[in-house]
Amino acid sequence: MSEFLQQLLNGLSLGAIYALIALGYTMVYGVLRFINFAHSDVFMVGAFIGYYIGKLVPAGTVWGGLLVLAVAMIGCALLGMRIERSAYRPLREPTNFNLLTIGGAVLGGVLGYFLCNRVMAGHNVGDFVVALRILFCWGGAELVSWWVGRCGWKVILWKTTGGAPTLNVLITAIGVSLLLEYTGQVFFGAAPRNFPALFPVKNFSLGGVIVSSNQLIVIVVTIVLMVALQLIVYRTKIGTAMRAVSLNPKAATLMGVNNDVVISFTFGLGSALAGAGGILYALNYPSIDPLMGVMPGLKAFVAAILGGIGNIPGAALGGLILGTVETFVSGSQFSTYKDAIAFAILIIILLFRPAGLLGKFTVEKV
Repeated sequence: MSEFLQQLLNGLSLGAIYALIALGYTMVYGVLRFINFAHSDVFMVGAFIGYYIGKLVPAGTVWGGLLVLAVAMIGCALLGMRIERSAYRPLREPTNFNLLTIGGAVLGGVLGYFLCNRVMAGHNVGDFVVALRILFCWGGAELVSWWVGRCGWKVILWKTTGGAPTLNVLITAIGVSLLLEYTGQVFFGAAPRNFPALFPVKNFSLGGVIVSSNQLIVIVVTIVLMVALQLIVYRTKIGTAMRAVSLNPKAATLMGVNNDVVISFTFGLGSALAGAGGILYALNYPSIDPLMGVMPGLKAFVAAILGGIGNIPGAALGGLILGTVETFVSGSQFSTYKDAIAFAILIIILLFRPAGLLGKFTVEKV
């Protein structure tokens, strides 16, 4: 019995992390009806923000850990909004998009990177300097793209006559995902790094069940964030606007809703949850690398579909179910098939309930 309870606790801890990532997938899908595959790499960026900021705060303290968690969520929220603004918005709606803005962003990043290398040449470059270099490159890209795009130079324009097809948006999402992964390898290095202990680590024994303080933190933080998300979506004006845009974007615009602001906020909110998931995942599995988000991201995507894509409680339920099943399979003789079994569950659910466990069947007009 104690072994069963131990595995159940481990599964709930892992499932809570999957649920946080899945919420980002399901929120973006609920508003825009497409899957943001770059979401799993925002999860990775959140872990690395925690890695660098964790070295600047007192180690093993509650307030220091909460500060790192907050900074990672804010950083990932800004990154998510930047991704939406640069990669997805030009494909979403008819617009005159200045190609010089794209060129400015690329030029700013390249110049910032090489300038940092030049300035730091011959010095002992530590992790903190690497973090400053990344911020400098990002800031340089933003300044140059803003300056070039806002100067009023209309020499080169990319004229689009309508929103891009869904396939184009999907390919763009995959491209952004690969960009984040391999840019992470350039700045962070490909070698795994040991994640610092942000919170005090203690183990408690309850009737033969070993409860780690990190597991408790994961479960408590996940519950708090899910409750906060529900309050934002159903008890605030921006939440009402999100649901209006999800239901009918054109009608929401006619009612005075700024769709761009709502969509950007949705990306920021979902990315903040992914950043929190990155920190919590690194607490329990303290080895991070630029490709760490690939498999957790895929499983969180499975969890979102399992619970019902576009349904917030469904994403949470799917994450908990998937994490629990994976943990029990890992502790059995079929541990090598844990990933295959997770995806097999998805196939079975979709065969008998295509909308997911809590999803609703809808009829699409052609």
